[in-house]
Amino acid sequence: MDLKETDILGDSIDEHWYYCCKAAATRRLLGDMPIRRILDVGAGSGFFSHHLLTHTDAHEAWCVDISYPADASATSAGKPVHYRRGIDSIDADLVLLMDVLEHVDDDLGLLKSYVDKVPSGSRFLMTVPAFQFLWSGHDDFLEHKRRYTLAQFETLAGDAGLTVQRGAYYFGAVFPIAAALRLMPQGSPTAQPQSQLKRHHPWVNSVLKTLCRLELPLMGRNRLAGLSVFVLAQKP
Repeated sequence: MDLKETDILGDSIDEHWYYCCKAAATRRLLGDMPIRRILDVGAGSGFFSHHLLTHTDAHEAWCVDISYPADASATSAGKPVHYRRGIDSIDADLVLLMDVLEHVDDDLGLLKSYVDKVPSGSRFLMTVPAFQFLWSGHDDFLEHKRRYTLAQFETLAGDAGLTVQRGAYYFGAVFPIAAALRLMPQGSPTAQPQSQLKRHHPWVNSVLKTLCRLELPLMGRNRLAGLSVFVLAQKP
């Protein structure tokens, strides 16, 4: 999770429609998979690790992000969370890369490096923003390098040595709204890029949350369109 977005949403992040529904989609894609130790790469605030520690039987989380000022440890839901600027090999059974790979020049190299750090059988749950034609000032603000199709991202996972188990688009319910907004003529080309993520009126937030939650039962079947690509893969 990008720390820039944490700064925007502050304490309201747990109730914001986008992150609330993305966390729910994460749990649905994982199903009843047993989780012992989480490695959260590019974790930022550790939002998704904290969510899984609270809502699953996961025992602990290791959050890795080069933006951390120093190594530290804390607890979430009474379980240990370790914040590190880097990590070597680790016996993690779930690796999260939540909107991380679009930030780096060598996405394949970064993914391969973490595949090498964990044992065989480890699962990887990864998300990236979908469709290059949706590029906007939001991507510039977050310093993205690219957006992906589902097929492109599944190929990337395979090239990194992973076996794809499930792949799908999510946020398809709000895709037409977002596409219309992003394809509208933009303002001055010299204007500073800004995030499109913001705090909404509670009624708007509730409507968007409901739309996305209605989509959840069909999530694993959506290979057509959405704002995010989700892939669950495993190291052989």
